[in-house]
Amino acid sequence: MLYEALEILREQLANYLNDSGLGSDKVALDAIAHFIDNPNKDNEALDNKVILSLLSLQEETSLKNQRNMRFQNGNPVYTNNPVNVHAYILFTCNRSDYAFSLRSLAAIIAFFQGKNIFNHKNTVFSRNTQVMRDVTEFYFTLDLYTPTFEELNYIWSMHGGKAYPAALYKLNLLSLEREHSLKEGAPLTQVQTQYKHIN
Repeated sequence: MLYEALEILREQLANYLNDSGLGSDKVALDAIAHFIDNPNKDNEALDNKVILSLLSLQEETSLKNQRNMRFQNGNPVYTNNPVNVHAYILFTCNRSDYAFSLRSLAAIIAFFQGKNIFNHKNTVFSRNTQVMRDVTEFYFTLDLYTPTFEELNYIWSMHGGKAYPAALYKLNLLSLEREHSLKEGAPLTQVQTQYKHIN
């Protein structure tokens, strides 16, 4: 659900920027390093765009010790527990000029201030690919994350040294799991006990 969640956010934000008069199709899901590492290369796909990038993942360890057995067709099925992660995502404003980048940044913050909970009931998204058609139920939230100046320096140094108007958000909480059973068992249907009389 990692790619799917980011694609839903990309589309939702693109629609909002379009409705706000900041241009249509102006949000790209890509690595900001692709643009910064090759500034002289023709990066038409990232020119004048807001670039949504995955910065880091953090496992939610408090959810690791859940029950790893469920019933399927009346039989117990044992699986590994899902990996639950928080995703740190960066919205970098690479618009045509600095003022436009600042307007886009303000619009991003305003959008997520107005809607920070996303689920299958309150979010309509395009299902034009098989991956997105397979999305059924989902739920995640977004919180603005404010890094320290030291963290900011590290983030931009890691991506090539150039800083752009940007906002960092923490996406909570994605569950990553593949369909794989460790073993299957038979249900417990009868318990036999023997009592020994003690004089």
